[in-house]
Amino acid sequence: MQRKIIIDCDPGQDDALMLFLAFASPRELNILGVCAVAGNVPLEKTQRNICILSDIVGNEKVPIFAGCDKPLTNVGLTAEHVHGREGIDGIDIFSPRTNLESKGAVDFIVDTLLSAADDEITIVATGPLTNIASAILRDPAILPKIREIVVMGGAMKEGGNITPSAEFNIFVDPHAAKIVFECGRPIAAFGLDVTHQVFTSPSVLERIAILDNRVANASHGMLSFFGRYDAQKYRAQGAPLHDPCTIAYLLRPELFELKSCNIRVETNSELTMGHTAVDFWGVTGLPANTEWAHSVHRDGFFDLLIERLSRY
Repeated sequence: MQRKIIIDCDPGQDDALMLFLAFASPRELNILGVCAVAGNVPLEKTQRNICILSDIVGNEKVPIFAGCDKPLTNVGLTAEHVHGREGIDGIDIFSPRTNLESKGAVDFIVDTLLSAADDEITIVATGPLTNIASAILRDPAILPKIREIVVMGGAMKEGGNITPSAEFNIFVDPHAAKIVFECGRPIAAFGLDVTHQVFTSPSVLERIAILDNRVANASHGMLSFFGRYDAQKYRAQGAPLHDPCTIAYLLRPELFELKSCNIRVETNSELTMGHTAVDFWGVTGLPANTEWAHSVHRDGFFDLLIERLSRY
């Protein structure tokens, strides 16, 4: 059965692979819109990058919206040191043919949800959660319309990748993350504990290169660039594909193991700002608010990704 989704992202090479995976799956996913948020690079570039990626996949019907250019409260933070100056370095940057919609992303999210049936629309969020939290704050009546929020963010055993205890997406806007995790709707979260199990490798890049289509070639270029930083940081052969885990979960949930947990987000401590306190063993007695992904079938994940890239 086709699932209606809204994608909210901040490309980012791994966001790009997430979008490629989603656009290759029209039988399973009805993408109502793609929203840009400031994150890996400033909003001006994330919104442009989505339009470039839309051109690369040949999208002519899914609308693109620009969202929030800064966090709810914190000072903005970007990650050019990981993703490069343009965010999707590894491909040629061009002026996209795809245009942004005049409506803003938060307005689009609110209007789309208010016109939907209860439990109808899934939100996939792979950047800071500013747009999603802003929509909830603007009109809480959208909440019953949300079937599930699928988030890339957080960490438990893996610690942090931007501070010792915080994952980047949550750290950039912890106040937005707190609103989302406490919103009362079903959440599936894919943090570093699971995304660090899907590092690329030379053999994966070779399998992508062999496909030799426009999207696969763009993927190969971006992942080759993306892997340089993470290979040094993690002493690995490539980079973790954080964001595609969200779409892979929607397409093949059996690839992942998830556990019902309570998650709270730190918003006060200077030392641990953005930390996700994942109550994996239920020691707090607090009710679970999230399905926390902690394991993935790596080979199955990459088989899925490469099969979908071969469709272009």
